[in-house]
Amino acid sequence: MKLQEIKEKTIDELKDLALEGKKELFNLKMSHNKLKQLENTASIKNKKREIARIKTVLRQKELQA
Repeated sequence: MKLQEIKEKTIDELKDLALEGKKELFNLKMSHNKLKQLENTASIKNKKREIARIKTVLRQKELQA
């Protein structure tokens, strides 16, 4: 998800996105560690960065409110 798309979301939507991202990250880690089925290991790194972007924008919006 692009930064501009993230900035257009509301605080509640950002919280939901962060939660969904954490669930997806957990599933990616489990499929990599336990099942050895993950082909693209860079997807874990990308998901972490996306969650960090969401949390950063969320914090900025909370400080503005």
